[in-house]
Amino acid sequence: MPPTTSYREALREALREALQNDPRAFLMGEDVGRYGGTYAVSKGLLDEFGPERIRDTPLSELGFVGAGIGAALGGMRPIVEVMTVNFSLLALDAIVNTAAMLRHMSGGQFSVPVVIRMATGAGRQVAAQHSNSFEGWYAHVPGLRVLAPATVEDARGMLAPALADPDPVLIFEHAQLYNMQGELPATDTQPLDIRTARVRRSGSDVSLITHGGCLPKALRAAEELGAQGVSAEVIDLRVLRPLDDATVMASVRKCRRALVVDEGWRSGSLAAELMARICEQAFFDLDAPLARVCSEEVPIPYARHMEEAALPQVPKIVAAARALMGVSA
Repeated sequence: MPPTTSYREALREALREALQNDPRAFLMGEDVGRYGGTYAVSKGLLDEFGPERIRDTPLSELGFVGAGIGAALGGMRPIVEVMTVNFSLLALDAIVNTAAMLRHMSGGQFSVPVVIRMATGAGRQVAAQHSNSFEGWYAHVPGLRVLAPATVEDARGMLAPALADPDPVLIFEHAQLYNMQGELPATDTQPLDIRTARVRRSGSDVSLITHGGCLPKALRAAEELGAQGVSAEVIDLRVLRPLDDATVMASVRKCRRALVVDEGWRSGSLAAELMARICEQAFFDLDAPLARVCSEEVPIPYARHMEEAALPQVPKIVAAARALMGVSA
């Protein structure tokens, strides 16, 4: 049996391996050193690698993300941790107007091999300014690769190929996944790709297409649907830019019904992009209109019952899938 570990520990082991294997690699961000990381991902790494490789930074996302981009241009392999996706907006100019654009603006003379990790998502009662899901925003930007590991295996395996990518890679870690336990395959398996989506559960009646923190919810919904006689296939996008259209369309053509589950807001969402692509590429394969379950169009509330009501939940997913099947509640 493969060993069991947590999502958090898998991320830490990926960081440790990166620092051991490449002297150019270093971690930088707020509280990553002496405090051990806001989510304890980098706990113990300062003692192991020292302050040159594990660098605590001032509370200035624009400043230290910009420094990471400069280090990447100088030949280093920085791993920049932003405490939450909400705070990454303070570094939006550096990420979008510099890191993402420099290869194009330099006519291919420069690349920016920086990895930027950040926590995303809601569900922990930390209120609106700490609970957003902005990965769909970044997936809009050419020049970025956007990853959303939702399993222990992806948490462990996505960092190495991200560091090997010559262009900037953003890794979104849903905050509710850090304590999740899972099996970790042996380290001598084939390197993990950061190009394709994965079928996490096979089915034949309806495709549930999702990513990140919504994957466990989609899998639980698929279990419930199975008990009700509905065979749901679950697609984990994993890579939000570039999207793996081939895997999505293969599932849609097989199941002929599709439901997108996205913690982002409905308006202008990644869910909307997926639905548009399905209409463009597989419209005549559908037996029912497309559907989606997204967060409500409100700032994420603090009160637990209101926060839960605002987010995609298993009952909402089950109800939407049953509606696609024409099954009444």
